[in-house]
Amino acid sequence: MKLLQELIHPELATREGRALRRYAARGIVLREDRILLLFTERYNDFSLPGGGIDEGEDVAVALVRELEEETGARDVQVKEHYGFIEEYRPYWKPDYDLMHMTSHFFVCDVAQELADVRMESYEIANGMSPIWISVNEAMSHNRQVMARQENTMGQSIQRETFMLETISRELVQQG
Repeated sequence: MKLLQELIHPELATREGRALRRYAARGIVLREDRILLLFTERYNDFSLPGGGIDEGEDVAVALVRELEEETGARDVQVKEHYGFIEEYRPYWKPDYDLMHMTSHFFVCDVAQELADVRMESYEIANGMSPIWISVNEAMSHNRQVMARQENTMGQSIQRETFMLETISRELVQQG
């Protein structure tokens, strides 16, 4: 397993204290220079589909479940573990001082056509929708959001933009 990056949120003063520990699986689904992403209206950003791994759940099973729910992907094939990111960020609930999230990224293939999504209520409320978009267009959009420091900017945009940059550099077939 390859550590891709360690990210410490700029608003986090220390990594000491009571940390909520989370693990996530996220999919990298490419078709030439296009990638399957989620656009979230609330945060005005693009992110890789995926999410939390339930207690005792196999990471590949979690990834397939998340891709099917969030994007409508069918016939998901998890091809290879690409790497992981360790992320430390503020957490606002009183039981914890911070969140420590490990996100595992996997290169995947899916069927050509997407089915209907089965998103959770908070995902619907945030305006999440799957989209095929060029990696560079999504990366540029997220960079602009960060440069403007939009007040709706989500905490995951650093991780997602780093991954788009890495995918663009290492995985997209340069024409």
